[in-house]
Amino acid sequence: MVPMTLTHGAPDGTVGGAIDGVLFDFSGTLLRIEPAERWLRAALAAFHAVPGTAPCPLTDDEIARLAGALERAGALPGGGSPTTVPEALRPLWALRDRDARSHRALYTGLARQVPLPHAELYVPPDTAPSLYDALYERHRLPDAWLPYPDAAEVLGALHDRGIRVGLLSNIGWDLRPVLRAHGLDRHLSACVLSYEHGLQKPDPRLFTLACKELAVAPARVLMVGDDRTADGGATAIGCGYFPVDHVPVHRRPDGLRPVLKLVG
Repeated sequence: MVPMTLTHGAPDGTVGGAIDGVLFDFSGTLLRIEPAERWLRAALAAFHAVPGTAPCPLTDDEIARLAGALERAGALPGGGSPTTVPEALRPLWALRDRDARSHRALYTGLARQVPLPHAELYVPPDTAPSLYDALYERHRLPDAWLPYPDAAEVLGALHDRGIRVGLLSNIGWDLRPVLRAHGLDRHLSACVLSYEHGLQKPDPRLFTLACKELAVAPARVLMVGDDRTADGGATAIGCGYFPVDHVPVHRRPDGLRPVLKLVG
């Protein structure tokens, strides 16, 4: 059987062999994290909703500037990478998707590279949660994630055809509540999260584990994801790979639909 390595899909819609299972990446593939300014505004709203907390003192311009600085720092998980990873955080950067505590420590650490206006309010001197904590908690909520327009359609169609469907994600927290809230979990036969196994893509062992969970031999599995290095590593164990672009949801209304043609 010819390995199913794809760049844009074969002209005739085939992948070199029958597909019985499809693994999807999470961030940038099925869903995308909200824009940084919306993320910050939601975290501010949650912070100031705590009884006894003063009203938000930030102006719209200050919020926009702060969101831009946090985005450049790479503080939004699922967003862009940091312009520079501080030396002290580099060990956490390497471990972020293999351990939940490292994931939180990294992203709150990246956020703390950005000084907050009114620090006396947003960074309490005691053990009370700071705005940095609120930002981290916000990104794990279902409302922070926007499904690509064709995600539910494609997952449902594959499931209806008898194709085994799974999710394989490099991530440091449990995304299952997000999938449930968006109605995507009911189509999945497997959900493999890197931090639960201490492995991350492109480690072949994680792809092997995902195929085992899917109950489909690697040569009959197609991996779909936005990261050519991490997700494309599936080809090392004989899986096929179909790339999608990690762009805002309105710019990719049907990027997953070619998968339906590829599986035949």
